[in-house]
Amino acid sequence: MNVKIADLMVKNVTTVGPHDALSTARDKMHKKRIGALPVVGPDGEALGIVTATDLVEETQAERVEDVMTVGVRQVPAYNEVSVAARVMRKHKIHHVVVTHEKKVVGILSSFDLLKLVEDKRFAMKNPPTPRAR
Repeated sequence: MNVKIADLMVKNVTTVGPHDALSTARDKMHKKRIGALPVVGPDGEALGIVTATDLVEETQAERVEDVMTVGVRQVPAYNEVSVAARVMRKHKIHHVVVTHEKKVVGILSSFDLLKLVEDKRFAMKNPPTPRAR
């Protein structure tokens, strides 16, 4: 499979800043019908991610920085999608931020990876050959 992350990712990614109000993040997610927003700094670098789950929990927080996940998992756009799938499975997450030269250029979700199955762009591996005893 030679599908690159850049081929599957959402390119026109909607983002928020760490000082944005939670209501801004909530409105953007609702309007765009998405479940996660990368949190970016002034130079477009990934600072974290805020998900719909972060917004439904009861909190007194008012700003994105109060609920975002820091240490967000990032993958370079030029890698194969198997790299993103491995990161998502290993860390039990549904979104990874896609970067190019440290700047956010997209986002990839587990639903985006399902497009490979839906479009039949994956190759089944042959099962291992049983060993003779």
